[in-house]
Amino acid sequence: MKPAIRRELVDYVKAGFKVSLRRACRVVGISDALYRYQPDRARDEPVIAALQAAVERYPAYGFSKLFKILRRWGHPWNHKRVYRLYCLLNLNKRRRGKKRLPSRHPEPLAVPAVANYCWSMDFMSDSLFCSRRFRTFNVVDDFNREVLAIEIDLNLPAPRVIRVLERIVAWRGYPSKLRMDNGPEFISAALAEWAEDHDIALEFIKPGKPTQNSYVERFNRTYRDEVLNMYVFRTLNEVRDITETWMRQYNEERPHDSLNDLTPLEYLAIQNPLENSNWACN
Repeated sequence: MKPAIRRELVDYVKAGFKVSLRRACRVVGISDALYRYQPDRARDEPVIAALQAAVERYPAYGFSKLFKILRRWGHPWNHKRVYRLYCLLNLNKRRRGKKRLPSRHPEPLAVPAVANYCWSMDFMSDSLFCSRRFRTFNVVDDFNREVLAIEIDLNLPAPRVIRVLERIVAWRGYPSKLRMDNGPEFISAALAEWAEDHDIALEFIKPGKPTQNSYVERFNRTYRDEVLNMYVFRTLNEVRDITETWMRQYNEERPHDSLNDLTPLEYLAIQNPLENSNWACN
């Protein structure tokens, strides 16, 4: 029972049975101090301001991510206080119910011990305001979940994929392995020849088994929720500009549960203290 309701019961007992405040509180089951307590709303103003600033900067984040952002900003408020104000501001989102699936026992993906060991790649599709379709080519480093590139265009054939990979290699270095599905761009002879020339292994997942490429699939969901489904795009340049800004936030500001609440670049700096995102440049 909420304290406000208990206070009303205390008032009812006092007025109806003509007893003292102490006895009425004892009957209801609360202390005198709780009955007399008056919340100081002014103390909540800094929390509300910080919470609104975080929501404005990261509109797609839920409570868990926003609370971690506030902690990263140096605010010491505990999660119960922040969540109370989070609900008071009507920021709590409805959770999408999970479909009940039969029991499965998928094999977990191995986490690489070093950066640049395995990159995961995948394509996504969306549409502009005029209903014209466009595609995105996403590349993620499995080691620290860092997004290395998101290429956006109406068409992305195999030669364009190779050019994107070459652009990443110019500042990141060559990976040991590439993980991907069986799309026509990935099974092309041009990509196979390029990988063979640079001693890169190509690992194709089994058809109909997207969980075997779960790192980039999980990233795709985040990208769709926080960018593609968040905005209405009129031109490809709008998509590219918003995506470029979001990529910096994702790599430099967004904490990841699987990385002990560190950002991808922070995790890379801790695991490789002499290296950073440009560590392959020489």
